[in-house]
Amino acid sequence: MKNEVIDAIVSPEGRLDVLSRAEVNKLLDTSQGGLYRTFRNCSLAVLNCGSTMDDGKELLERYPSFSIRVIQEQRGIKLEVKDAPASAFVDGKMITGIKEHLFAVLRDIIYVSDEIYDTPKFDLNSSYGITNAVFHILRNANILRPRINPNLVVCWGGHSISRKEYDYTKQVGHEMGLRGLDICTGCGPGAMKGPMKGAAIGHAKQRIKHGQYLGISEPGIIAAESPNPIVNDLVILPDIEKRLEAFVRAGHGIVVFPGGAGTAEEILYLLGILLHPDNMDMPFPLIFTGPASAADYFDQIDRFIEGTLGKAARQRYRIIVDDPARVAVEMLAGIKEVREFRKQTGDAYYFNWQLKIDKVFQMPFIPSHDNMKNLALHKNQETHLLAAHLRRAFSGIVAGNVKDEGIRAIEQYGHFEIQGDAGIMQLMDSLLASFVTQHRMKLPGKKYVPCYRISQNAEPVA
Repeated sequence: MKNEVIDAIVSPEGRLDVLSRAEVNKLLDTSQGGLYRTFRNCSLAVLNCGSTMDDGKELLERYPSFSIRVIQEQRGIKLEVKDAPASAFVDGKMITGIKEHLFAVLRDIIYVSDEIYDTPKFDLNSSYGITNAVFHILRNANILRPRINPNLVVCWGGHSISRKEYDYTKQVGHEMGLRGLDICTGCGPGAMKGPMKGAAIGHAKQRIKHGQYLGISEPGIIAAESPNPIVNDLVILPDIEKRLEAFVRAGHGIVVFPGGAGTAEEILYLLGILLHPDNMDMPFPLIFTGPASAADYFDQIDRFIEGTLGKAARQRYRIIVDDPARVAVEMLAGIKEVREFRKQTGDAYYFNWQLKIDKVFQMPFIPSHDNMKNLALHKNQETHLLAAHLRRAFSGIVAGNVKDEGIRAIEQYGHFEIQGDAGIMQLMDSLLASFVTQHRMKLPGKKYVPCYRISQNAEPVA
């Protein structure tokens, strides 16, 4: 079936009016070393808003003739798109929210290239340098809101969830919106869209006119999780590690809904950070929640966490089943504790500088077959480091499931081999099997073919 496409020229609306000639030349460079490929792929993902597709490779192959070009004029810049998805337009005009997202992509890709990677100002081999880079990317995107009390709740969860679970995420978002809380998600469909939709209604009831619906993405995942139309602030971080850091630095509390491998990755990332000795006394409300039908899902997650990271990790979160109002009330109370802690310690309300993030959580992990096979999945290490390596394992599975480069690597070289201590591997195998059984690895109706194979080390690591 041929996809409907449209050609158009669009102008920015106060987001990005001027580029230098050098910046334009970078974006026009279609060689392997240029920015064009990243810019094109992220732009196509944004224009694909509302699609049910969750396969980055499939999206790129569905629109092979799509192109986007920067036109520089004396009065500013415009973007020329050719063979763009027709769903991004109404009566031949690009939808305003999609146009804003398109220029947000341009803004972030140019800024990261020029101001983060092409200057010596940021030491991306040091923990502080990486955190400083994340801060500057968020500040440049104008999504940090000073001079207001903490109120941003990060919501994590899967794009492949049931209708009942999706409706529940809306109910929780609605209860949080009624209490004046803003929402941040990974910006895609499913559990990333529902809380924003519910909060928007709650904000409307309370006549809150400037609610924030922040979407944080990265080039590798955005094609599989195109920004949903409710997102009014979009920021593209350069990789998954910086994206995860942006969530926990900017957010004041986190609600986790049912999900798959990506949600497990996010949980392990945050728990690993909270288990660091320097963060033991830092308040950070973390709630796992879903409808009654998701109770078994959270039991499985809970068993996996206790079996791998121990009882201390279980103390850092609460599980609330089928009670949206209670989730909102407890999150609001937790955020009040965050405010008092930040006030007493002199930390910013809009960016958590004091949170200690070990470098192992920050350095980009390339999920090659060798790197996946050599992960240190054993208990002969500090618990927060085990969490970091487990996070990388799930990150690789996400790449193999939905990311263009990951899917191509699996097609070329076969399954990722994941190996480690017997106890950990048994727990991981059981958890992943439950995700497959519950259809959490792909959108409903799509057959899931595993991109991984679990095996056990002959002997525990000494």
